[in-house]
Amino acid sequence: MGAAAIFGCEGVDLSPRERDFFRESDPWGFILFGRNIEDPQQVTRLTSSLRDAVGRDAPILIDQEGGRVQRLRAPHWREWAAPLDQAALAGENAARSFWLRARIMADELRSVGIDVNCAPTCDLASWITHPFLRNRCLGSSVDQVVANARATADGLLAGGVLPVIKHIPGHGRAVADSHKNLPEVGADLNDLRHTDFAPFAALADLPMGMTAHIRFSALDSAPATQSARMIGLIRDEIGFDGLLMSDDIGMEALSGGPGTRTRAALAAGCDLVLHCNGEMGAMEEVALAAPALSAQAQRRAEAALDRRLPPDAVDIAALDAEFEALMSGGGHG
Repeated sequence: MGAAAIFGCEGVDLSPRERDFFRESDPWGFILFGRNIEDPQQVTRLTSSLRDAVGRDAPILIDQEGGRVQRLRAPHWREWAAPLDQAALAGENAARSFWLRARIMADELRSVGIDVNCAPTCDLASWITHPFLRNRCLGSSVDQVVANARATADGLLAGGVLPVIKHIPGHGRAVADSHKNLPEVGADLNDLRHTDFAPFAALADLPMGMTAHIRFSALDSAPATQSARMIGLIRDEIGFDGLLMSDDIGMEALSGGPGTRTRAALAAGCDLVLHCNGEMGAMEEVALAAPALSAQAQRRAEAALDRRLPPDAVDIAALDAEFEALMSGGGHG
């Protein structure tokens, strides 16, 4: 089943050193970024090489949200609006539009060997949400986020792609970019239960989730990714028993070196750590700190992969046409 890590790689092809390292370290899965993408043939070759390196059908992840966070782009793949923009444009048809979008996305991802999408973003958008995140959200009310996120997850699953809900337990109140600094949220627990935490509770049956690098000061001084109390809340109160990965431990919201960050996240209760930049020295430190999946993590990983099913047979051209009609106003009754 592999070690408790997900790694990126440096370029568009695996180097011999990377291939040897992945064979030795045996990460649970891999994640691709724009630096790894040229065209469909190249991506298919790369995903096959990654799986060959570990000798199994390892999950391969990507961030294909749409808008700014979209790794597969034109001219070889569709361009998608930012999620919050689509929600506003689709209006009463938003949930259907997000199912169609996700099902079409899944077809593109599966065609090049990618079977996990780090979406939907289930954080609540508000006027204070940092610009790095705001238009990546699916709505500004709990009901809107839940409906659009559920439709997105269902569309991905129907296309044979596992969704990853993020950023548990909620990133929407962040007024700092966690890529650069550790955001702090001072809201009280009761307020959080009825707002930020609520979408994740409603979606707790989904197979995979990603933590938030945020400090909730009313609950703990540590960021949620490295807080046993926050991971306990995710498990026990929010009710999420899926496979839980950290957000990228290379982000500057966390302190210490890669090994320290890895040990802290796993000790707090994350099942896996995500390390994205493909930098070999850092990955070697993570690999030394990341043991094999724990028994509970392995159970959750197996349960998640059991939902990685062959895609339903659909007419993608017909779905495309429906999506275009809906987004141009043709779907309004």
